[in-house]
Amino acid sequence: MIPPKLEDQLCFAIYSAEHAFSRAYKPMLDDLGITYPQYLVLTVLWAQDDLTVNGIGQKLLLESSTLTPLLKRLEAQGLISRSRHKADERQVRVQLTAAGKKLAQAARDIPKCMLKATGLTAEALVRLKREIEAVRDNLIASREQM
Repeated sequence: MIPPKLEDQLCFAIYSAEHAFSRAYKPMLDDLGITYPQYLVLTVLWAQDDLTVNGIGQKLLLESSTLTPLLKRLEAQGLISRSRHKADERQVRVQLTAAGKKLAQAARDIPKCMLKATGLTAEALVRLKREIEAVRDNLIASREQM
């Protein structure tokens, strides 16, 4: 049996779309002095400040070992601060600095620009996002069952 062509595979469509998203985000994020993974962390904190590293990791589906170097870079840029939790030294709490909060204002138009770049309506984008999340969740569940 011949494997399906690359262009017929959903995984490649998602993979190549991710690269297109990265290229579309890059100029806007370059203007802010941050990378896309840093933008994701900041987006989580702009929605809910003062989270644990583990809490951020759960929202981004990332392990703390992946997140820690990213947080160190954001801290070095003066956008966040990290501190050990007083009651449990194993927990590291992450808070936005004044500069990190100010950056939210500068980034406010990014989602609108990205929606326009997709060529989709807001409703179509919400539907597509839900479908992709369902695929992701099913893949995670199937891996956990193996």
